[in-house]
Amino acid sequence: MPKFAAGVVRFQRDIYPQKAELFTKLSTGQSPEALFITCSDSRIELGMLTQSEPGDLFVVRNAGNIVPPHSNSSGATTAAIEFAVTGLGVQHIVICGHTDCGAMKGAVAPDKLDAMPHVRDWLGYSRAAVEIVNAVGGDLNDHDRMLLLLEQNVVLQLNHLKTHPAVAVAMAKGVMTLHGWVYDIADGEIYALDEATGQFTTVSKRYAAQVAKYMDHPPHG
Repeated sequence: MPKFAAGVVRFQRDIYPQKAELFTKLSTGQSPEALFITCSDSRIELGMLTQSEPGDLFVVRNAGNIVPPHSNSSGATTAAIEFAVTGLGVQHIVICGHTDCGAMKGAVAPDKLDAMPHVRDWLGYSRAAVEIVNAVGGDLNDHDRMLLLLEQNVVLQLNHLKTHPAVAVAMAKGVMTLHGWVYDIADGEIYALDEATGQFTTVSKRYAAQVAKYMDHPPHG
């Protein structure tokens, strides 16, 4: 804890004064552009990864970056999605998986999770992705099978996301865009789903036109 307490002191002393205007604005409300659903893994630091500021992202984190299909049962992830879309009007939702994901390792070996029954049950929401890999990934090595699982899990959770009424309505109105990402921790690369092809390619390639436009005309303030 001393490390984190010292970090708070440095934030209050060095960072907050430089961004006092931003925090004054944020103290009266939020209007994030995107909902970011990612894994609880401690190695994922969204501010660093996306170079975003406080207030830019509404974040949901859980084991395996999972979105349960919509049902009449309430849950934290479902409630957060509903609030982000209906209450905050986010325009984008990103589901981001990552390499060396402990949740996905557990999903392929649920028999080893007897000591963590809640984790085992939660990872049932990834079962279809596991079954796809088992069906089509038999000739792949362990590394490529896991990469395929990470990608298929992101695709599966995007499909689950579309069952949520708030998301379905926003998409029908044309005011919502969904994104699927996989973050490679070792090399810092992020691969984004191109839904037209079903393939994952680098963010720099997938969003080349948008990035170029943003770089040429960055927002002010």
